[in-house]
Amino acid sequence: MDDFMKDAYNDLFTTTQCPSQQELLDYVQGKLSPEKQHDVELHLSDCEMCSEAVEGLTAFEKKEIIPVYLRQMKWQMLRKLKNRKQKKDQIAMHTQLAIICIVILFILLAAFWTYHFVTHPAK
Repeated sequence: MDDFMKDAYNDLFTTTQCPSQQELLDYVQGKLSPEKQHDVELHLSDCEMCSEAVEGLTAFEKKEIIPVYLRQMKWQMLRKLKNRKQKKDQIAMHTQLAIICIVILFILLAAFWTYHFVTHPAK
């Protein structure tokens, strides 16, 4: 995996004002201190994305398995992004190759016509 992709998608919640993914997970699992839990709840009242994430996380019956699911989803997403990038790179390479071939053919055709008209001038 590219280092860029590992770093860029390390945490699904990348904004500075949102709690980290781990903090939201700890909130759902009831592992936060009362003060921190209060801070997260205040944030959830204002942030639709985080509140929806917590709503989705609370739907799991076995909360201790959530980190495994999150890791699996993250790696699946990274694999899909890598595959898309490879396809785009491949298309770009084929496009460049086609342009190079067209330019070479144009140069050969120009050289042929130039040679033809130099060796056989029009009468």
